[in-house]
Amino acid sequence: MYEPTTGPGAAGIDRRAIPAEAKESRWVAPNGQAIRRIDWPGSGAGGAGSILFFPGRGDCYEKYLETLHHWHALGWRVTAMDWRGQAGSGRLGKDEVTGHIDDFGTWTADLGAFWPEWQAQTPGPHVLAGHSMGGHLVLRAAAEGRVSPDGLILSAPMLGFRDKYAPTAVVHLAAKLMCLIGDRRRPAWKWSEKPGEVPADRILLLTHDGERYADELWWRKARPELAMGPGSWGWVERAYASMRMLDRDGALDPVTMPVLALGAAHDELVGYDAIVRAVSRLRDCELVRFGEEAHHEILREEDAVRDRAVEACDDFLRRLAAD
Repeated sequence: MYEPTTGPGAAGIDRRAIPAEAKESRWVAPNGQAIRRIDWPGSGAGGAGSILFFPGRGDCYEKYLETLHHWHALGWRVTAMDWRGQAGSGRLGKDEVTGHIDDFGTWTADLGAFWPEWQAQTPGPHVLAGHSMGGHLVLRAAAEGRVSPDGLILSAPMLGFRDKYAPTAVVHLAAKLMCLIGDRRRPAWKWSEKPGEVPADRILLLTHDGERYADELWWRKARPELAMGPGSWGWVERAYASMRMLDRDGALDPVTMPVLALGAAHDELVGYDAIVRAVSRLRDCELVRFGEEAHHEILREEDAVRDRAVEACDDFLRRLAAD
């Protein structure tokens, strides 16, 4: 039976309910696309600053209510958003479940358009955070000069895949060929044996915490529009292109603000080596490493792992607020 979490800093939050302090609404991008957002006003006198958070591929902000509300309880004003074409912000492919994008630059352009509005409406310091693909995109937006955060938090950032059988350039070429021989919007992998249901072993890639994983499945049933399955071949090809672009010499030189990165050495989805390589090229970056105790969703792991990750984030945020 599900019980609301009572872990450190969680203040007994019900992970299966939108907190009363939070408000859901929509931001309209310059081209008219409506994108969901959720905002906490921040608690405490004056406020510590503001955090803007983005989830990963196929993700939704509902999965991170526990962490977002924790930051709110510390006095931060918190906003989280979908990426266009994900969760409750429509679809860009040929069906309702395949995740597709024409180019990752479309997403960083959305972030670049939203950033000055959000920054002008919220107190500093301004922190930009993202998980997995979200971590990749917020880092890319900073490298492109589309955003000017005072700090970045990257949770298991998607800076490379776990390509075990061939070099990245070869796999990228294969993805390009798959886009040429068919509709690039078609799914790149099978969802499950039973359409509409997530694969039974999916949890083994994401978290050791069965209850937190069950929260995601609950939200998918409560809000069916959140459900997303495979990425398209177009998404795969553009993901490789974007990751290889960030891996070029000098690509991360414009990222001069403090960065906190969380990485799991045994992550089966994103390449830990790529995270280490990127961290070594950033001017001011701390990497918190997790071992076999952590899967991909570090902020949704069992308490011993999640507490360490949240404490690292809290320390980072305290330093930014003190500057």
